[in-house]
Amino acid sequence: MHSTYHEIALLLLISAAVGLLGIRLRQPLIVAFIVVGLTVGPAGLGLVSAHDQIDLLAQIGITILLFLVGLKLDLHLVRRLGPVALATGLGQLTFTILFGFLLSLALGLDTMTALYVAVALTFSSTIIIVKLLSDKREIDALHGRIAMGFLIVQDIAVVAAMALLGASGSQEGGLVTALTAAGTLVAVLGALLLLMRYVFPRLVQTLGQSHDLLLIFAVAWGTGLASLGEVAGFGKEVGAFLAGFSLASTGNRDLIGDRLTSLRDFLLLFFFIELGSRLDLSTLGGELGPAVVLSLFVLVGNPLVVLGIMGFMGYRKRTGFLAGLTVAQISEFSIIFTAMGISMGHIREQALGLVTLVGLVTITLSTYMILYSNRLYAWVEPWLGIFERRHPHREMAVEERGRALREARVVVLGMGRLGRRIATRLQADGARVVGVDFDPEAVRRAEEEDITVYPGDASDPEVVGTLPDSPDTYLISTVPKAEPNLALWRGLRQSGNEAEVLVATFSERDAERYGEAGIQRLLLPYASAAEHAADLVARELETGARV
Repeated sequence: MHSTYHEIALLLLISAAVGLLGIRLRQPLIVAFIVVGLTVGPAGLGLVSAHDQIDLLAQIGITILLFLVGLKLDLHLVRRLGPVALATGLGQLTFTILFGFLLSLALGLDTMTALYVAVALTFSSTIIIVKLLSDKREIDALHGRIAMGFLIVQDIAVVAAMALLGASGSQEGGLVTALTAAGTLVAVLGALLLLMRYVFPRLVQTLGQSHDLLLIFAVAWGTGLASLGEVAGFGKEVGAFLAGFSLASTGNRDLIGDRLTSLRDFLLLFFFIELGSRLDLSTLGGELGPAVVLSLFVLVGNPLVVLGIMGFMGYRKRTGFLAGLTVAQISEFSIIFTAMGISMGHIREQALGLVTLVGLVTITLSTYMILYSNRLYAWVEPWLGIFERRHPHREMAVEERGRALREARVVVLGMGRLGRRIATRLQADGARVVGVDFDPEAVRRAEEEDITVYPGDASDPEVVGTLPDSPDTYLISTVPKAEPNLALWRGLRQSGNEAEVLVATFSERDAERYGEAGIQRLLLPYASAAEHAADLVARELETGARV
């Protein structure tokens, strides 16, 4: 007698076996999952019959995937996107969409399918890139940081594309339906801003006392807002993203992300199983030619675009080459985006097969390209000279700032008015001072006052690892919020940093939290200003003369 439970148990066993083979071949699990889907689908073993149950698990997996994308995009991170990340990300998106569309038309695809395929080719897999760079310990290298920046641009583009797709679906019900969906989205955004400001910081901190309850809340909030998005017409994908984004600036963001990552990977397995059950291998043979051409376009064209843009902006060819390899594949979002187009009746099933084949080829090959990037660079280096300026000024400036940060006697984290005032006074006394801030405007103002600034976030582990750590150095944080300062303190203690730490606090509650965490040396700008003003006026009242 057939049992859905038995069927899913068998699918999980097959997935574990294929996943083990994928690990031995040093391939991401996404490739293994796609292979499992094709194997158990109707063109393979034909094991899938519980379509409704598998599809439900797949939809929850996609919801959590988009929730985690939103969770990474906190407001501070978005503000940190510098000109290199924006130029590289937008340049690669523009190039891939434009030339991908023309190439798809040349391969015989109709206009709508060519447009979908071109957009699908622009998305790179953040999941895969983070894993590969972390394994190689290159996530904190210059090319790794730049890659993370333009991958954030791609993630934002993913959500924008899905939002437009959802809007186009709403328009089928008429202009009134589309306007209603847009109005509901605006109302939801307004409500979320209020929750982010007044509710979520304390709520998440309270829920964080129980990690299990925090996980349940995150899933409930993500699926709940996704459901609202589907009912309201702006799409459950956008709803899931906004749910994650609304929690991105809370103190337990990393904890939520860590707990949800494994659940996401588990549930996405069912998406690829459902995908494989919808593909007919007999029809994929006709897509092999276009898949090979488009795969070469992604494997070669995308890295060259990144290499060219970064070379023009003043980076060395090696940095541009290593960063460019991170966009030499398409992602799980490419397949999800194409599947959405099919569900809305915009394109046919053949497009999904084509994109899936391109995904298998590019993910498989680009993984080895990244793993053996240094050998590959040594082989092609003689032909990359045209992508490097004679004076790569931007990379040299980054290296100089990093050297200055490591050699500084005092580091002031936060280049607001207080931070700039402290740095200027210490420099006037002859101290070697370097500032740290992620806000481009704050960096610009500090540099106008001749303060050397290292662009970075005080709570970023990458920045924490580069700070001077000897006992005779000082780290002064003027960041107004408590959470970044507490994250900085934890990172310093975990890394064994022995520098003296001083933290400015602007409220009694924050001062209590710092004391509980073990931070002893606190700066009290408001209290000091009040005492100074009171002392000044008291002396004038006593002497009868202005001081």
